[in-house]
Amino acid sequence: MTVIIEEPMSLEPGDSQEEQPALVPSLFPRIPPTLYFSTANEKVELLPAEQRRLLKWKMSTVTPNIVKQTIGRSHFRVTKKSHDWLGCWGHHMKSPGFKALGEHQKLNHFPGTFQIGRKDRLWRNLSKMQVRFGKQEFSFFPQTFVLPQDIKLLRKAWEEGGAKQKWIIKPPASARGIGIQVIHKWSQMPRKRPLLVQKYLDKPYLISGNKFDLRLYVYVTSYNPLRVYMFSDGLVRFASCKYSSSMKTLSNKFMHLTNYSVNKKNSEYQTNSDYKACQGHKWALKALWQYLGSKGVNTTLIWEKIKDIVIKTIIASEPYVNSLMKLHVRTPYSCHELFGFDILLDENLKPWILEVNISPSLHSNTGLDVSIKGQMIKDLLNLAGFRIPSREDVVTPCSSASSSTSSLCAGNGERPKVDLSADEKVKRAFYLKQGEANRDLMHTVLDVLTPEEIRVLAESEDELNRRGEFERVFPSPSSSRYLRFFECPRYLNILLDEWEQKYWNNRLSVLQWLDCWKTVKLQLRFALSYVQVSAY
Repeated sequence: MTVIIEEPMSLEPGDSQEEQPALVPSLFPRIPPTLYFSTANEKVELLPAEQRRLLKWKMSTVTPNIVKQTIGRSHFRVTKKSHDWLGCWGHHMKSPGFKALGEHQKLNHFPGTFQIGRKDRLWRNLSKMQVRFGKQEFSFFPQTFVLPQDIKLLRKAWEEGGAKQKWIIKPPASARGIGIQVIHKWSQMPRKRPLLVQKYLDKPYLISGNKFDLRLYVYVTSYNPLRVYMFSDGLVRFASCKYSSSMKTLSNKFMHLTNYSVNKKNSEYQTNSDYKACQGHKWALKALWQYLGSKGVNTTLIWEKIKDIVIKTIIASEPYVNSLMKLHVRTPYSCHELFGFDILLDENLKPWILEVNISPSLHSNTGLDVSIKGQMIKDLLNLAGFRIPSREDVVTPCSSASSSTSSLCAGNGERPKVDLSADEKVKRAFYLKQGEANRDLMHTVLDVLTPEEIRVLAESEDELNRRGEFERVFPSPSSSRYLRFFECPRYLNILLDEWEQKYWNNRLSVLQWLDCWKTVKLQLRFALSYVQVSAY
C-alpha cells in the first residue's frame, strides 16, 4: 500500500556525531544539573571517574534494546547489585514493592496505573467518569461490558442492537491482539472466562481501503502535581487486508485488527523503513498528518481532541495512583511512566480510545521504529531528570525486604515527608476550599510563595525546558477546565494552573520571579537547599 504525498517532510538528522555536555544545567542557581541522554548522532562527554562510577543501571529481562543503547551512550554500566543503581526499565511491580526504591533511584512505573492499563479497569473508571460528568465530556469510548458481572446488561444491549450489530471481545489483561475476536452471534460468546465486550466500531476512517489505528506515546513525570506530556510523533498501524464490513469477514484478523504482532504473519504485509514515507503497513504519525493535511483535513483539531482523551484518561487513574504513592513510595522522584495510547479514527475522523498500555512495545526492527522510538526515549530520559547522587545516598540494601522486592531493595523503607508549617497548611486549606467558584481569588495563590511551592515551580520549569519533542498537555494554558474532573482537588495542581495562566507566553519572567524572591533570603535559601536535598 503506497500513498503519494506532494510535499517532503523534514530531513533526517546528519550522520556526524556532535559532542554534548554530560550534564544539563538548571535554569535556576544552586539546583543540581541532570544527566544528558542522546541519540546515535550525538556523543556524550565523559564525566570525571568518581562521578562515572555512580552511573549504574539495573537491567531487567524486559529492558528494550533502544533503552539499553540510549543509556549506554551516557556511559551507564549494568549492575547486578540490588542497591547501587540509579535507573531501571522493568516490569510493573505490585504496589508494596515500590517501598524498596531508594531516594536516588528511578523506576519506569507508578503504583496503581493498572487502573487504566488493564482493559476492564480502564472501562470501569471511564464509565464512572461518564456517569459523573455526562456523555458530552466522556463520549470517546465505545459501549463496554465486563463479564461475567455485566452479562444481563450485555444481553439487553445485544437484543437492542439487532442482528446487524457487531461486537468485539477481548481478554481483560492481554496484549498483542491475543484472544481478540469480532463476533455477531450470541452463540459465539465464550462463557467460562472473564471478558471485555464492546460495540465494534465498524465504520473506521480508511486509507487506500485499509483500517488503521494510532499508537501515541504519553509520558507522566509526576502525579502530584500532575504533569502529562505527549510525544509529537507516533506510529500508524494498518491492517494488512482491505476493510469490509461484511459479516462474512469478521474472522479475518488481518482485516479487523491492526496489531503489528498479528499482521506481520500475513504474507501480504509490507514493511516501511522510511519515516517520511506514506507506504507499507506502518507509517509515522507525522506522515499521516501530512497526508491528511493534503486532503484538506484539520489535523490540529484531531490532535486537540486526542489530547482531551489523554488528559481525561490519566485523570481517571489519578486518585488510585496518588493514594498508593503516599503509602508505598518515599519520594516522587522515584517514579515516572510511559504509556502507549491506542486511538482509532472513525469515518468522521472522531478519535476513540481503544486501550492504554503501561509497558508499550519499544522493539525497533526498522528504520522507522528506530527514528521515532530512539528520539522519544532520548527525550523521555532527559525529561525524567536523572541526577548524580552522592556516595552517601547509595546505601546498602535492607535485610528485611521480601523476596519479591529484594532485587530493587535500598534504604530503610521510610518515606520522607514534607513537613508543612502551620501557615502553609492554612494557605493550602484556604485555596482548596475556594474551588472553581472564585477564580479571581484563585489568581492570588502566587502572591506569597512557600519554600515547597518554589521547589515545585522550579522543578516544573526545569522539566519543561528539557522536553525535547514532547508537548506538555497538562498543565497548559488551556487546561484549567480539567481541574473539575479530579476526584480530589490537589493544591499543587491549582498552583501550577495559575502559574501557567500567568507565565505561559513569557517564560523569561520565571527568572525575574526568582530574582524577586531573592529579597526573602532566608526563605529562598531554605527553598533552594530543600530542592537540592530532596531532588534525589
